[in-house]
Amino acid sequence: MARKKDHKPLSPAALGLVAARFKLLGEPARLSLLNALMEEAKNVNELVESTGLSQANVSKHLAHLADAGYVHRRKDGLYTVYSIADDSVFQLCDLMCSSIAKKLGQDLKAIA
Repeated sequence: MARKKDHKPLSPAALGLVAARFKLLGEPARLSLLNALMEEAKNVNELVESTGLSQANVSKHLAHLADAGYVHRRKDGLYTVYSIADDSVFQLCDLMCSSIAKKLGQDLKAIA
């Protein structure tokens, strides 16, 4: 494995923070919500419809994603609308999807 020349080792505290961020994204329901929000901002009802998750699950996972700074919430009349707050989600998704497609020897569209 090639080493990155300008890489500086992270402290144990920093590694803990990184691990917590990855752990948060290790839940398929949260990935499904982020995936649904990549197209456009949506309210909870729209996210329930697009993901097939229950309203309680959607609300619970959105709270975790919002607390971590992945999604932003704003009031729009009676609804709370959620959107991607951290653009690194797009980069991370592209990186992971490309890596998976390469490993499977498939075009990225085939796994999307």
